Amino acid sequence: MNKRDYMNTSVQEPPLDYSFRSIHVIQDLVNEEPRTGLRPLKRSKSGKSLTQSLWLNNNVLNDLRDFNQVASQLLEHPENLAWIDLSFNDLTSIDPVLTTFFNLSVLYLHGNSIQRLGEVNKLAVLPRLRSLTLHGNPMEEEKGYRWSSSWAAQRT
Repeated sequence: MNKRDYMNTSVQEPPLDYSFRSIHVIQDLVNEEPRTGLRPLKRSKSGKSLTQSLWLNNNVLNDLRDFNQVASQLLEHPENLAWIDLSFNDLTSIDPVLTTFFNLSVLYLHGNSIQRLGEVNKLAVLPRLRSLTLHGNPMEEEKGYRWSSSWAAQRT
């Protein structure tokens, strides 16, 4: 499968799902088995996943150190990652590593511990970002949160 065919078909592939695994550090993903869904994961000849979705929700991650390296180990084309679910973890900021995934269109960060509304500005460099969730973070108590949220919705 060439890269162009991959870009057109893998959006429909099931996610690489590591949710509810009590993962503390990203490096643990390499030794952890993803959850199985109704449809089996498609893998390349090298054994890497052909999906564009990575679900890490409901774990205990507090940083994304080595995220790029681990994504490269798990995904055949990590540069095509379009959906990352990091909801319900212990993240206190938006790690700049997320801004390196230029095809990212869905990013779930709700239910974390992100304090500052200004963290969202880091994501302005993502041209395809269409769905961003931030509710359930301490930042929603900051003045201007609702306005910023509506501004982000206008990008879609």
